[in-house]
Amino acid sequence: MDILQNMRIFRCVAEAGSFTGAATRLNTNTTHVSRSISNLEAHLRTRLFNRTTRRIALTESGQRYLVRCEQILHSIAEAEVEAGDAHTRPIGQLKVHSMTGIGQHYVVDAIARYRQHYPDVTFNLSMSNRTPDLVHEGFDVSIVLAIDLPDSSHVSQKLGSTYSIVCASPSYVKSHGIAQVPKDLLDHACLRLVSPVIPLEDWTFDGPNGKENVIISHSPFLVDSVDAMKTAISNDMGVGILPVHAAIKGLRSGSLVRVLPEYRLEELSLYAIYPSRHYLDAKIKTWVEYLRSSLPEVLADHKAVLKTRPLLSAVES
Repeated sequence: MDILQNMRIFRCVAEAGSFTGAATRLNTNTTHVSRSISNLEAHLRTRLFNRTTRRIALTESGQRYLVRCEQILHSIAEAEVEAGDAHTRPIGQLKVHSMTGIGQHYVVDAIARYRQHYPDVTFNLSMSNRTPDLVHEGFDVSIVLAIDLPDSSHVSQKLGSTYSIVCASPSYVKSHGIAQVPKDLLDHACLRLVSPVIPLEDWTFDGPNGKENVIISHSPFLVDSVDAMKTAISNDMGVGILPVHAAIKGLRSGSLVRVLPEYRLEELSLYAIYPSRHYLDAKIKTWVEYLRSSLPEVLADHKAVLKTRPLLSAVES
Protein backbone atom coordinates (compact mmCIF):
# COMPACT_ATOMS: atom_id res chain seq x y z
CA MET A 1 0.00 0.00 0.00
CA ASP A 2 1.23 3.46 -0.93
CA ILE A 3 0.74 5.32 2.37
CA LEU A 4 1.80 8.71 1.02
CA GLN A 5 -0.53 8.49 -1.96
CA ASN A 6 -3.39 7.46 0.32
CA MET A 7 -2.57 10.41 2.57
CA ARG A 8 -2.85 12.71 -0.44
CA ILE A 9 -6.21 11.20 -1.40
CA PHE A 10 -7.43 11.46 2.21
CA ARG A 11 -6.50 15.13 2.32
CA CYS A 12 -8.26 15.75 -1.00
CA VAL A 13 -11.45 14.03 0.23
CA ALA A 14 -11.40 16.16 3.39
CA GLU A 15 -10.97 19.33 1.33
CA ALA A 16 -13.61 18.39 -1.29
CA GLY A 17 -16.13 17.09 1.23
CA SER A 18 -16.98 14.03 -0.86
CA PHE A 19 -15.47 11.06 -2.65
CA THR A 20 -16.94 12.27 -5.94
CA GLY A 21 -15.40 15.75 -5.57
CA ALA A 22 -12.01 14.27 -4.68
CA ALA A 23 -12.17 11.88 -7.66
CA THR A 24 -12.83 14.82 -9.98
CA ARG A 25 -9.91 16.81 -8.60
CA LEU A 26 -7.59 13.82 -8.84
CA ASN A 27 -8.80 12.81 -12.31
CA THR A 28 -9.73 9.31 -11.16
CA ASN A 29 -12.91 7.45 -10.26
CA THR A 30 -14.92 7.31 -7.04
CA THR A 31 -14.25 3.59 -6.55
CA HIS A 32 -10.48 4.19 -6.46
CA VAL A 33 -10.87 7.02 -3.93
CA SER A 34 -13.19 4.96 -1.71
CA ARG A 35 -10.84 1.95 -1.79
CA SER A 36 -7.85 4.15 -0.84
CA ILE A 37 -9.68 5.56 2.18
CA SER A 38 -10.81 2.09 3.26
CA ASN A 39 -7.25 0.76 2.97
CA LEU A 40 -5.93 3.69 4.98
CA GLU A 41 -8.54 3.18 7.72
CA ALA A 42 -7.71 -0.54 7.85
CA HIS A 43 -3.99 0.27 8.13
CA LEU A 44 -4.61 2.79 10.93
CA ARG A 45 -7.35 0.65 12.56
CA THR A 46 -9.52 3.72 12.97
CA ARG A 47 -12.40 5.39 11.13
CA LEU A 48 -11.41 8.66 9.47
CA PHE A 49 -14.82 9.64 8.05
CA ASN A 50 -18.39 9.27 9.20
CA ARG A 51 -20.40 8.43 6.10
CA THR A 52 -24.08 8.86 5.31
CA THR A 53 -25.89 8.55 2.00
CA ARG A 54 -25.81 12.33 1.60
CA ARG A 55 -22.49 13.50 3.10
CA ILE A 56 -19.25 12.57 4.81
CA ALA A 57 -17.56 14.23 7.77
CA LEU A 58 -14.24 13.79 9.49
CA THR A 59 -14.23 11.89 12.75
CA GLU A 60 -12.25 13.28 15.68
CA SER A 61 -9.44 10.87 14.82
CA GLY A 62 -9.70 11.96 11.18
CA GLN A 63 -9.33 15.61 12.15
CA ARG A 64 -6.16 14.89 14.13
CA TYR A 65 -4.79 12.70 11.34
CA LEU A 66 -5.51 15.41 8.76
CA VAL A 67 -3.33 17.89 10.68
CA ARG A 68 -0.47 15.42 10.72
CA CYS A 69 -0.92 14.53 7.06
CA GLU A 70 -0.79 18.18 6.05
CA GLN A 71 2.46 18.65 8.01
CA ILE A 72 4.02 15.54 6.48
CA LEU A 73 2.94 16.32 2.92
CA HIS A 74 4.13 19.91 3.26
CA SER A 75 7.55 18.72 4.48
CA ILE A 76 7.78 16.27 1.57
CA ALA A 77 6.91 19.02 -0.90
CA GLU A 78 9.58 21.27 0.61
CA ALA A 79 12.14 18.45 0.47
CA GLU A 80 11.36 17.78 -3.19
CA VAL A 81 11.71 21.46 -4.09
CA GLU A 82 14.96 21.72 -2.14
CA ALA A 83 16.39 18.57 -3.73
CA GLY A 84 15.40 19.73 -7.21
CA ASP A 85 16.75 23.19 -6.51
CA ALA A 86 20.11 21.68 -5.56
CA HIS A 87 20.65 20.81 -9.23
CA THR A 88 20.13 24.40 -10.35
CA ARG A 89 21.25 26.64 -7.47
CA PRO A 90 24.51 26.17 -5.53
CA ILE A 91 23.54 25.95 -1.87
CA GLY A 92 24.50 23.90 1.18
CA GLN A 93 27.73 22.38 2.48
CA LEU A 94 30.49 20.90 0.33
CA LYS A 95 32.63 18.26 2.02
CA VAL A 96 35.99 18.49 0.26
CA HIS A 97 39.19 16.48 0.65
CA SER A 98 42.52 17.81 -0.55
CA MET A 99 46.10 16.72 -0.31
CA THR A 100 47.73 18.88 2.32
CA GLY A 101 50.14 21.05 0.32
CA ILE A 102 47.65 21.66 -2.47
CA GLY A 103 45.00 22.47 0.11
CA GLN A 104 47.13 25.01 1.96
CA HIS A 105 48.54 26.75 -1.10
CA TYR A 106 45.69 26.54 -3.62
CA VAL A 107 42.40 25.18 -2.33
CA VAL A 108 41.78 27.51 0.62
CA ASP A 109 42.38 30.54 -1.62
CA ALA A 110 40.09 29.04 -4.27
CA ILE A 111 37.35 28.48 -1.67
CA ALA A 112 37.56 32.13 -0.58
CA ARG A 113 37.22 33.33 -4.18
CA TYR A 114 34.48 30.82 -5.03
CA ARG A 115 32.35 31.94 -2.08
CA GLN A 116 32.42 35.50 -3.37
CA HIS A 117 30.32 34.18 -6.26
CA TYR A 118 28.32 31.57 -4.31
CA PRO A 119 27.92 32.72 -0.69
CA ASP A 120 25.21 30.13 0.03
CA VAL A 121 27.78 27.32 -0.22
CA THR A 122 29.77 26.44 2.88
CA PHE A 123 32.81 24.15 3.06
CA ASN A 124 34.04 21.35 5.27
CA LEU A 125 37.67 20.90 4.14
CA SER A 126 39.78 17.92 5.21
CA MET A 127 43.47 17.76 4.24
CA SER A 128 45.61 14.63 4.18
CA ASN A 129 48.12 13.06 1.81
CA ARG A 130 46.02 10.11 0.73
CA THR A 131 43.26 9.20 -1.67
CA PRO A 132 40.07 8.80 0.37
CA ASP A 133 37.08 6.53 -0.17
CA LEU A 134 34.68 9.21 -1.37
CA VAL A 135 31.46 7.27 -0.86
CA HIS A 136 32.35 5.65 2.48
CA GLU A 137 33.75 8.87 3.96
CA GLY A 138 31.09 11.11 2.48
CA PHE A 139 33.30 13.48 0.48
CA ASP A 140 31.70 15.40 -2.39
CA VAL A 141 35.04 16.16 -4.10
CA SER A 142 38.66 15.09 -3.59
CA ILE A 143 41.58 17.09 -4.98
CA VAL A 144 44.71 15.01 -5.50
CA LEU A 145 48.10 15.08 -7.18
CA ALA A 146 49.08 11.97 -9.11
CA ILE A 147 51.10 10.76 -12.07
CA ASP A 148 48.13 8.63 -13.11
CA LEU A 149 44.81 7.79 -11.52
CA PRO A 150 43.84 4.16 -10.89
CA ASP A 151 40.79 2.77 -12.65
CA SER A 152 37.69 3.86 -10.79
CA SER A 153 33.96 4.32 -11.22
CA HIS A 154 34.40 7.89 -10.01
CA VAL A 155 34.52 10.91 -12.30
CA SER A 156 37.79 12.85 -12.57
CA GLN A 157 38.53 16.25 -14.06
CA LYS A 158 42.10 17.35 -14.71
CA LEU A 159 42.70 20.80 -13.23
CA GLY A 160 46.26 21.36 -14.44
CA SER A 161 49.78 20.11 -13.84
CA THR A 162 52.71 21.01 -11.64
CA TYR A 163 56.04 19.58 -10.56
CA SER A 164 58.64 19.71 -7.80
CA ILE A 165 62.16 21.13 -7.76
CA VAL A 166 65.28 20.62 -5.69
CA CYS A 167 66.04 23.39 -3.20
CA ALA A 168 68.65 24.21 -0.59
CA SER A 169 69.42 27.12 1.69
CA PRO A 170 72.01 29.73 0.63
CA SER A 171 74.16 28.73 3.62
CA TYR A 172 74.13 25.07 2.68
CA VAL A 173 75.14 25.89 -0.90
CA LYS A 174 77.95 28.13 0.33
CA SER A 175 79.30 25.39 2.63
CA HIS A 176 78.78 22.31 0.47
CA GLY A 177 78.72 23.54 -3.09
CA ILE A 178 75.96 22.88 -5.58
CA ALA A 179 75.06 19.91 -7.74
CA GLN A 180 75.47 20.42 -11.48
CA VAL A 181 73.73 17.24 -12.66
CA PRO A 182 71.32 14.91 -10.84
CA LYS A 183 73.90 12.25 -9.95
CA ASP A 184 75.86 14.89 -8.00
CA LEU A 185 73.06 14.82 -5.43
CA LEU A 186 74.44 11.52 -4.14
CA ASP A 187 77.34 13.55 -2.64
CA HIS A 188 74.89 15.68 -0.63
CA ALA A 189 72.57 15.23 2.34
CA CYS A 190 69.29 14.52 0.54
CA LEU A 191 66.22 15.10 2.65
CA ARG A 192 63.32 12.90 1.65
CA LEU A 193 59.58 13.39 1.67
CA VAL A 194 57.60 10.29 2.59
CA SER A 195 54.26 9.89 0.82
CA PRO A 196 51.74 7.02 0.78
CA VAL A 197 50.56 8.25 -2.62
CA ILE A 198 53.70 9.10 -4.60
CA PRO A 199 57.01 7.17 -4.21
CA LEU A 200 59.54 9.90 -3.50
CA GLU A 201 62.75 7.90 -2.88
CA ASP A 202 63.13 7.61 -6.67
CA TRP A 203 63.89 11.13 -7.88
CA THR A 204 63.04 11.15 -11.60
CA PHE A 205 64.18 14.30 -13.37
CA ASP A 206 63.23 15.83 -16.70
CA GLY A 207 66.17 17.84 -18.02
CA PRO A 208 68.36 18.66 -21.03
CA ASN A 209 69.19 14.98 -21.53
CA GLY A 210 65.69 13.65 -21.04
CA LYS A 211 64.76 11.58 -18.01
CA GLU A 212 67.39 10.82 -15.37
CA ASN A 213 66.86 8.83 -12.18
CA VAL A 214 68.57 9.12 -8.84
CA ILE A 215 67.74 6.63 -6.08
CA ILE A 216 68.02 8.20 -2.63
CA SER A 217 68.69 5.08 -0.57
CA HIS A 218 69.95 6.93 2.51
CA SER A 219 68.64 10.13 4.00
CA PRO A 220 69.44 11.95 7.25
CA PHE A 221 65.86 13.21 7.44
CA LEU A 222 62.51 11.71 6.42
CA VAL A 223 59.27 13.63 6.83
CA ASP A 224 55.69 13.42 5.52
CA SER A 225 54.99 17.16 5.54
CA VAL A 226 55.98 19.60 2.80
CA ASP A 227 56.03 22.51 5.26
CA ALA A 228 58.31 20.57 7.60
CA MET A 229 60.58 19.77 4.64
CA LYS A 230 60.75 23.46 3.77
CA THR A 231 61.74 24.27 7.36
CA ALA A 232 64.43 21.57 7.35
CA ILE A 233 65.90 22.91 4.10
CA SER A 234 65.86 26.48 5.40
CA ASN A 235 67.76 25.29 8.48
CA ASP A 236 70.70 24.09 6.33
CA MET A 237 70.01 20.37 6.85
CA GLY A 238 70.55 19.49 3.19
CA VAL A 239 68.90 19.54 -0.22
CA GLY A 240 65.31 18.46 -0.66
CA ILE A 241 62.38 18.31 -3.02
CA LEU A 242 59.68 20.95 -2.76
CA PRO A 243 56.57 21.36 -4.88
CA VAL A 244 56.65 24.61 -6.81
CA HIS A 245 53.83 26.09 -4.75
CA ALA A 246 55.75 25.48 -1.53
CA ALA A 247 59.06 26.84 -2.86
CA ILE A 248 57.94 30.06 -4.56
CA LYS A 249 57.85 32.30 -1.48
CA GLY A 250 61.29 31.20 -0.29
CA LEU A 251 62.78 31.60 -3.76
CA ARG A 252 61.38 35.11 -4.02
CA SER A 253 62.70 36.13 -0.58
CA GLY A 254 66.11 34.48 -1.06
CA SER A 255 65.73 32.10 1.88
CA LEU A 256 65.81 29.22 -0.63
CA VAL A 257 67.82 28.67 -3.79
CA ARG A 258 66.98 26.32 -6.59
CA VAL A 259 69.41 23.49 -7.16
CA LEU A 260 69.67 22.07 -10.71
CA PRO A 261 67.70 24.94 -12.29
CA GLU A 262 67.63 23.15 -15.66
CA TYR A 263 65.96 20.10 -14.12
CA ARG A 264 62.59 19.44 -12.61
CA LEU A 265 61.02 16.35 -11.17
CA GLU A 266 58.41 14.36 -13.04
CA GLU A 267 55.29 16.37 -13.78
CA LEU A 268 52.20 15.54 -11.75
CA SER A 269 48.60 16.16 -12.68
CA LEU A 270 46.11 17.80 -10.37
CA TYR A 271 42.67 16.17 -10.38
CA ALA A 272 39.24 16.82 -8.93
CA ILE A 273 37.49 13.50 -8.27
CA TYR A 274 33.80 13.10 -7.43
CA PRO A 275 31.48 10.10 -7.21
CA SER A 276 29.11 10.53 -10.18
CA ARG A 277 28.13 12.83 -13.02
CA HIS A 278 24.43 11.82 -12.86
CA TYR A 279 22.12 14.42 -11.30
CA LEU A 280 25.18 16.37 -10.25
CA ASP A 281 24.52 18.80 -7.43
CA ALA A 282 24.92 22.42 -8.55
CA LYS A 283 27.43 23.21 -5.81
CA ILE A 284 29.68 20.33 -6.90
CA LYS A 285 29.36 21.26 -10.56
CA THR A 286 30.15 24.95 -10.03
CA TRP A 287 33.00 24.18 -7.61
CA VAL A 288 34.73 21.83 -10.07
CA GLU A 289 34.14 24.27 -12.94
CA TYR A 290 35.63 27.08 -10.87
CA LEU A 291 38.73 25.03 -10.10
CA ARG A 292 39.12 24.13 -13.79
CA SER A 293 38.95 27.79 -14.81
CA SER A 294 41.08 29.32 -12.05
CA LEU A 295 43.81 26.86 -11.04
CA PRO A 296 45.59 26.56 -14.42
CA GLU A 297 46.28 30.30 -14.34
CA VAL A 298 47.78 30.10 -10.85
CA LEU A 299 49.88 27.05 -11.77
CA ALA A 300 51.14 28.75 -14.92
CA ASP A 301 52.08 31.87 -12.96
CA HIS A 302 54.20 29.83 -10.55
CA LYS A 303 55.97 28.11 -13.43
CA ALA A 304 56.67 31.50 -15.04
CA VAL A 305 58.23 32.79 -11.82
CA LEU A 306 60.79 29.97 -11.91
CA LYS A 307 62.07 31.23 -15.24
CA THR A 308 63.01 34.66 -13.91
CA ARG A 309 66.71 35.42 -13.49
CA PRO A 310 66.58 36.68 -9.88
CA LEU A 311 65.69 33.23 -8.60
CA LEU A 312 68.93 31.84 -10.02
CA SER A 313 71.25 34.60 -8.81
CA ALA A 314 71.88 32.98 -5.45
CA VAL A 315 72.92 29.76 -7.16
CA GLU A 316 75.22 31.51 -9.59
CA SER A 317 76.97 33.73 -7.04
